[in-house]
Amino acid sequence: MRMSFRDTLRALIPTAVLEWNRARKKNKVRALLEAQRTSGAVWTKEDLVEHLRNAGVETGRDLLVHSSLSAIGYVEGGPATIVEALLEVIGPEATLLMPTSPVVTLQAEHALEEFDPKLTPSKMGAITEYFRAHVATHRSAHPLEPVGAVGPKAQWYTADHLADGTSYGPSSPWNRHMEQGGQILYIGTTLVNSGTSLHAVEDAIGWEGFSFPVYLPEPKVFKVRVNGVVTEVASMVHNPAVSALRKCDGLIPVLEQAGALKKVNVGKAASLLVDAGQMKSLLLKAYYERGVTMYTPEGQ
Repeated sequence: MRMSFRDTLRALIPTAVLEWNRARKKNKVRALLEAQRTSGAVWTKEDLVEHLRNAGVETGRDLLVHSSLSAIGYVEGGPATIVEALLEVIGPEATLLMPTSPVVTLQAEHALEEFDPKLTPSKMGAITEYFRAHVATHRSAHPLEPVGAVGPKAQWYTADHLADGTSYGPSSPWNRHMEQGGQILYIGTTLVNSGTSLHAVEDAIGWEGFSFPVYLPEPKVFKVRVNGVVTEVASMVHNPAVSALRKCDGLIPVLEQAGALKKVNVGKAASLLVDAGQMKSLLLKAYYERGVTMYTPEGQ
């Protein structure tokens, strides 16, 4: 498998340069948001609740949220306001889930540091870290793709994430959420950089049967601390060469045409709302009929 030109070029850039560029982008975003605040272009909880309802987020239905805080615009109260709006819309009978992964690089390059679901920060953005630290009542113990949750099914979603040997197997929150027919909301992000549920579809297909190695041959072992007890957890990790071939956003037309995905707005953020159950069934059907995957979105 060949790496894309972009990934090859990125691998040649010194880490210090990449960090400088990330800091530059963050400072630019901060300046833009401050200008919006000064001009009065501020989003309130009431604004966001209206947007979420107009987008089609349903009361009483479990919701998994990927997010970019800066894409929304300046929000009065920051991440807390966004989480409060989400909880108000779905109501107390539904469960809110968010990715809380500590991984900021390729899984294969992730440092073998100890993971503690109670303490290890989320690296999936400010909204997810606020949710993890202040709102979520449960967090799964998987060292690569943990999920935080609050609501009636929070414990069930997160309880057995270590059972399958991968991050996305039948017992994972990712798969369970699809099986429950919940919704997925991508706020200011898309499948190409937040398509974690697609990996659960991939595992459901049976990654051992792909004609290329989705995962590296051997699992990596991580230390996980749960309630003060440290155990070693083995998990398969994605093959970087294959990961570079993903074309996740190519699946958007497939899902949109079937009515499983629609393009919406939350604040200023161009967003996607997906029916998770339909996503799984449609993509499994498209795979078996036409060879559609995140690597071959137009089929084979």
